[in-house]
Amino acid sequence: MSGTEPGVAAHDASTEGQAGAGALVTTGREDLRQAVLVPVLAFASALAVGALLIIFTQQELLDRWAHFFRDPGGTLNASGFAVRQAYGALFRGALGSPSAISETVVAATPLIFAGLSVAVGFRAGLFNIGAEGQITMGAVAASVVGFSLGGLPGPLHLALIVLAGFVGGSLWGAVPGILKAKTGAHEVITTIMLNFVAANLALYALSTAFFRPVGRTDPIAKPVLAFFPRIFGSNYRVHAGFIVALAVAAGVAWLLNKTTVGFEFRAVGANPSAARAAGMNPTRTVVVVMALAGGLAGLAGATQLASTIPSLTPGFSSGYGFDAIALALLGRARPAGVVAAALLFGALRAGSREMQAVTQIPIEIVTVIQALVIAFIAAPALVRAIYRIRARRVAGPEAFTKGWAG
Repeated sequence: MSGTEPGVAAHDASTEGQAGAGALVTTGREDLRQAVLVPVLAFASALAVGALLIIFTQQELLDRWAHFFRDPGGTLNASGFAVRQAYGALFRGALGSPSAISETVVAATPLIFAGLSVAVGFRAGLFNIGAEGQITMGAVAASVVGFSLGGLPGPLHLALIVLAGFVGGSLWGAVPGILKAKTGAHEVITTIMLNFVAANLALYALSTAFFRPVGRTDPIAKPVLAFFPRIFGSNYRVHAGFIVALAVAAGVAWLLNKTTVGFEFRAVGANPSAARAAGMNPTRTVVVVMALAGGLAGLAGATQLASTIPSLTPGFSSGYGFDAIALALLGRARPAGVVAAALLFGALRAGSREMQAVTQIPIEIVTVIQALVIAFIAAPALVRAIYRIRARRVAGPEAFTKGWAG
């Protein structure tokens, strides 16, 4: 028999259970706080480093800093003014007027689809770096439907364009999924290489008479014939594709969190061996996840064609597929987080044009800020060390790059 009395043991168990419940509540709150706090601090850190770049890429300010002790107050004031002017113009260009907000939303719309593509892969333990190529192939399929099916009712034609974009991206995304499931080829390598294949296939397609408008010899496709309606009239470019993006994000959140399919995605991502032992089919799941991820990226290409860029051209994807990786990381692979991150990056894209026009600061500074956001998000330990935030154990879907282990 144990030397502990039953009553004492029961009391101790009860006390431990209460303490455990309290710890669970505290941990949940701490997780939520860090899920929001770390990305915010990462973005703030990126802005701080960006401010230094703004200061030290202007010759006049460099000359002042070279002789800092002659007029330290004037140097600091001039540097502060330059940063305030640059970031003020960035803010005005992104949110300073209804037209600016419209441009932010327009820029964010394809980013939502692309970010969801990468986030779905993350939740299943897969690193989809092929969104760029999937956007391109989705746009190729959408372009064919868009210019070759004239005479259809507008809403039907638009729906077919969007569907074609999803199918084109999905088929392209399924290729690395099949290679991963059947041969073990790592999705990072195959998706990277397929980006180049997609870009060159699109370039070849644009060299054919089927795609080119009559009388044109440059690589450009015929324009699509159906478009998303603008939400607030012709004065603003924001279009119904943004509503579709929000609906798709809500649908992905429902799929991942409320359905058995989503549970299977997450289970396979967390532990494929355990999922297989539970009766799931990791091989099929990998193919389905990559096909879905590709389809979501393809929607970005179709939406762009049916809204702001009606003709397929070389470099059509504009780097959205690579921005998508940052969006999924910044949004913690959650659809709501991806939408918020896409709006942030959309604001940076829209505001950068105003910043360049007002201050003559190169637009590439915003690209650097985005890269810094990625760097800080990818190194949360660095952010926690800088701001002295207590670290916590990372598990589950937050272990984004666990796929490197095979």
